[in-house]
Amino acid sequence: MEDPISPARRTLLKAGAATLATPVAAAIAQPAAAPGHQEAKTFDLWVISDQHVGTDKAASEGIQHGLVGFRPPPVRAESLATALRQSEEGGAFGGPPFNWDIALNLGDYAGFWDAPEDEQGREVVRQYSVLKRHRREQVYNIAGNHDASPHGHPANEGKETNWWFRKWCDPVGEHTETSGVDLKKRPYPIDGTWERYTFKVGNIRFLMMGDRNDLPYPVGRRATGGASPAGAVTPETFEWWKSQVERAGKDEIIITGAHHMLRETTVGSGDYEGVSRNPDGTFRSGKYHGPDGAPEGASYLYFLGDQPKAQAFENYLAAHPGAIDLWVGGHTHTHPDDVLNGRSHVERKWGVNFVNCAQLSKFHSYVTCPPMSRHFTFTEGSRLVRVRCYLHDDTHAAEGWYPPAERVLEFSKPFYWS
Repeated sequence: MEDPISPARRTLLKAGAATLATPVAAAIAQPAAAPGHQEAKTFDLWVISDQHVGTDKAASEGIQHGLVGFRPPPVRAESLATALRQSEEGGAFGGPPFNWDIALNLGDYAGFWDAPEDEQGREVVRQYSVLKRHRREQVYNIAGNHDASPHGHPANEGKETNWWFRKWCDPVGEHTETSGVDLKKRPYPIDGTWERYTFKVGNIRFLMMGDRNDLPYPVGRRATGGASPAGAVTPETFEWWKSQVERAGKDEIIITGAHHMLRETTVGSGDYEGVSRNPDGTFRSGKYHGPDGAPEGASYLYFLGDQPKAQAFENYLAAHPGAIDLWVGGHTHTHPDDVLNGRSHVERKWGVNFVNCAQLSKFHSYVTCPPMSRHFTFTEGSRLVRVRCYLHDDTHAAEGWYPPAERVLEFSKPFYWS
């Protein structure tokens, strides 16, 4: 799994959770000074995903009203809003507030297994409205598989492609009147469309690619319902991504944001790892995903257009090691210590760092998952990036930062604001 790495990086990564705080903080706090700057400056990136606002709200309300035969204290009905509030104000159980300059939301705003409707869209916008110290435009987002308006569904006839996501989540400000997103207020301008776009922060180039679960089944979800969890992008998106990578400046750090991880990179991202098998050989819902559509690729980016198991990104990165620095995704819900077939949430392959940043939802998965997110701290003049895991409730461990999941990544070049 690991690429050949420098002795310095190996020492850092072997430091372990118990000793990360002191040596890593010191390493990050003392980078080479950037030209023209008196002291190091940081860029704080927060990555969230898989809030499934409809599922969590319905499950929470059901539990509160005796769904399981008792009435416990209120549970978190606002999967997205709760995390946003915690980031600015801290949590009800001691989780601290934290800084973020921008956030990436990697999709799956909607829940359930049917086509998303306007009620969930209004809920997304309402939950974003809790932000007080940040603007909605500081969150850069893409579509997940549950956000798709399925091909052939009667509710989608005569409407624009993937209309629900574009109407309510709206990364490029096409529908400000419903989403509230004003493209002119983006702190870093976007170049592209709702399906694929790029923007820059300092010398970091972000390449954002939405999932195309709206394409005809089995690439996308059924018009009659179902999640079809296998990831899909179009050939045009792959060619766009490749051209962006190849024409990037020699000083640029490249970060790819997608809803899915690539095959065999992080926990649960291998063939059939998202599903379980019955004694008769058929597939059923498993630890991570359901079998609808293409069970082999239920937990990774599987389709390129209608080509299954295309592995276009994997083959490109294998042939061009280190072509990008970081791939962030979500989709696979689990706990922060999960390891499957030797793969955890944070891994390195083909000279690229991979981080699964799911999930804000607590109730959407087949098992109850602790809601969590990832926070990346870049320091000017340093190639080291601190990655922390924030637990948004106390069901797995204390609310707030989870030290055993903290890591330090080494990038190909240092971060600079200018």
